[in-house]
Amino acid sequence: MDRRKFLSTAALAPIAGYFLQSCGNSIMRSKYKFAIATYSYWHFREPKVTVQEVIDHAANLGAHGVDVLHVQMDNETPEYLKSLRQRAENNGVELICLSIHQDFVDPDEAVRDRNIEHTLRCIDIAYELGISYIRLNSGRWNTIKSFDELMAKRGIEPVLPGFTEDDGFNWCIDSIMECLPAAEKASVVLALENHWGLTRTPEGLLRIVNAIDSPWLGVLMDTGNFLEDPYDKLEQIAAQAVFVQAKTYYGGGEWYTLDLDYPRIAQILKKANYQGYISLEFEGKEDANTGVPKSLELLRQAFS
Repeated sequence: MDRRKFLSTAALAPIAGYFLQSCGNSIMRSKYKFAIATYSYWHFREPKVTVQEVIDHAANLGAHGVDVLHVQMDNETPEYLKSLRQRAENNGVELICLSIHQDFVDPDEAVRDRNIEHTLRCIDIAYELGISYIRLNSGRWNTIKSFDELMAKRGIEPVLPGFTEDDGFNWCIDSIMECLPAAEKASVVLALENHWGLTRTPEGLLRIVNAIDSPWLGVLMDTGNFLEDPYDKLEQIAAQAVFVQAKTYYGGGEWYTLDLDYPRIAQILKKANYQGYISLEFEGKEDANTGVPKSLELLRQAFS
């Protein structure tokens, strides 16, 4: 059973609580839902914008959901998690994705184990927040330490001396598989993003997802992370996409700027029968208070 069919079937059975409400409804309807990533208001630079503030912004802009950046949260206490969920419910907004940072590409088993434990903890957090998806990274070789330098090199970095690409893929696949039982128990789908490192190419991303072949692991399509020939590459991964993050760059991008053709991307997703969330990731330098509303309108028009 493929991931899309699995999610559709799950939506007909009372087995997943909030997962059914947020995921099942988006599958059953032909109309797209739009969300705002909390990252849109905070690009790792001060002053920090809280998740609570972004929930309020999303409600005011008529967005259906909020995609929560884990490192943007104030803390992980039960009281804080309860307050976020309550704030979203009071605003009529769904918390739909927890975007986390972890790295499974490391020769040290102890390091990989720490990243597995981090992922398991984040699955518990997602469950407490009523979130259906976790944004997962493969990780990278970290032979280029500075992210700014990595972006200057278009995301390409050399393999760690003494190891091979196959080593990295095996570490990543084994690590994700250790997380799947917890994801299934919590009814949280792990969505592997075309990010940097092993998933910088569609071939790398699909190599991992296809090797694991589980309905609890799907593809997170980030429209802005294929820097060359994006449309052909997005088309390659669209059939397995369970979540979409759509980047915009008003004011010029933080690290690079792409002139993305969103009507074309909408057609790619329509052809792949994608009917889930479109989550805005505004990565421009323009003030988010103007850049986010413009971006949301751009996406609504392209996907209408």
